[in-house]
Amino acid sequence: MLKLIPGNLHTTAMAILPHEQAEPALELALSLDIPFWPQLPHLSYYEDMYVQAAEHFPGILLFPDENRIRFDTAKFMEGLPELLEHWDDLDYFDISPQYSVVYHRFLEMDLSGYVAIRGQLEGPISFGLKILDENDRPLIFNDDVRPTLMDFMARRVQSQLNRLKAKHPRAFMFIDEPGLQFIFSSVSGYPDARAKEDLDRFLAQIEPPRGIHLCGNPDWEFLLNRDLDILSMDIYTNAEIFQCYGQAIRRFLERGGVLAWGLVPTGFEAFNRESQDHLILQLESVWAAIEAVGIDREQLLAQSLLSPATCCLINPDREKTVAQAYAWLREVSHRLRDKYHLE
Repeated sequence: MLKLIPGNLHTTAMAILPHEQAEPALELALSLDIPFWPQLPHLSYYEDMYVQAAEHFPGILLFPDENRIRFDTAKFMEGLPELLEHWDDLDYFDISPQYSVVYHRFLEMDLSGYVAIRGQLEGPISFGLKILDENDRPLIFNDDVRPTLMDFMARRVQSQLNRLKAKHPRAFMFIDEPGLQFIFSSVSGYPDARAKEDLDRFLAQIEPPRGIHLCGNPDWEFLLNRDLDILSMDIYTNAEIFQCYGQAIRRFLERGGVLAWGLVPTGFEAFNRESQDHLILQLESVWAAIEAVGIDREQLLAQSLLSPATCCLINPDREKTVAQAYAWLREVSHRLRDKYHLE
């Protein structure tokens, strides 16, 4: 049986890159074991992850000149019948060339020689927390809209996943959910019980393989208990906390889940004070800590990927440090795969 997501410390990365041109960004993404189509907000307003996710959702108002996006409830109600007319047409929910020239350039390439390929879309919870309505209220609190948002985003993820699977049998999706780190705050107003219900509803409508990526620090047990095929996180920042969830990690791995360890920093200052040896030592110390609860190192490595720690758009040298971080990522992967005799 074909393993849906190859582990063995192969490399991939989150999608957002600081490039202003598509070709160098694609070249960098294609330098990893599992390439992806980059999101380039410096190239175009429409390459922003929230704008891309908003395409075709009724009630969305875009203001490209102001780099702003809003939601209008009355326009949502007006546009809902048109959305429902297209509901069974899965192609309708894919990202159009207007909303990502990079995505469509990626789809034109021969990707057959890679171990896998990856896509992504902004997740419904983060989208609902970010986008404000006419009353400056996050969309996630609108009970008349939220269920449609969950189902709509699931259709969008499934549409892209189908498109990528037509290119490669080992295609999978990251659902970017940076907002999940905020829902466990006592002041968020969006309780984790509601988030669990919404997220489970969303995931149930998407075929495997799919997973969640975030760079923040949520309740890790909450995420490890969801029906995910892969969980991608910033272990460089969150190592001390994440390693405390050994039992939940063990159950996740036993279900066949894959962990993408975000190890190499892409920020200018953090990168320049690091070394590959220290990053490897840090990662292996996390592995040693979670092995104490009965996780087998061989299984852990077989179900692990390596990635940069975070995206970064604000470096003073623009894409230079990010490119260096990708080079380090490839080298760290090779060093560890040689050490542990991985294919």
